Amino acid sequence: MSRINIKKLIIALAIPQAAGFIGSIATMSNREPWYSAIIKPAINPPNWVFGPVWTFLFLFMGVALYLVWQHGRGEHQRLALTLFGAQLALNVVWSFVFFGAHEIGYAFVEIQALWLMILATTIAFWYVRRAAGVLMLVYLLWVSFAVILNGVIWYLNKAII
Repeated sequence: MSRINIKKLIIALAIPQAAGFIGSIATMSNREPWYSAIIKPAINPPNWVFGPVWTFLFLFMGVALYLVWQHGRGEHQRLALTLFGAQLALNVVWSFVFFGAHEIGYAFVEIQALWLMILATTIAFWYVRRAAGVLMLVYLLWVSFAVILNGVIWYLNKAII
């Protein structure tokens, strides 16, 4: 068992949290009154659920990032880290498309691209370090739900948007 590199761990934990903070700027500054006015399905969680869930997901992503960064080597590590950066960027962009621009349909297309990138990242992380892949799998499952939710919200609101 190798020693924990505290500096790498802090950086790895901070990167997804920073992305989450950037995404929250679009979310918080553009959510209301628009979000309250759109039609949402019964499966839509209450607003208070999203903050804690995303905090834990970003924490899981950070630990997964650390595991790959600390224990990966060569091309496999490089690919995994590149995919991670791409999916994280897409994660931030979704907030600006959905909440910032109020473009539910474009956000639906974007979140599907995000889902594919998370899947690729999860596979790459799994290959480098199985525990990292498991942590990313939790994120993939949540975003799977978010894809469905985004699609249903788009469908319910396309006539009024």
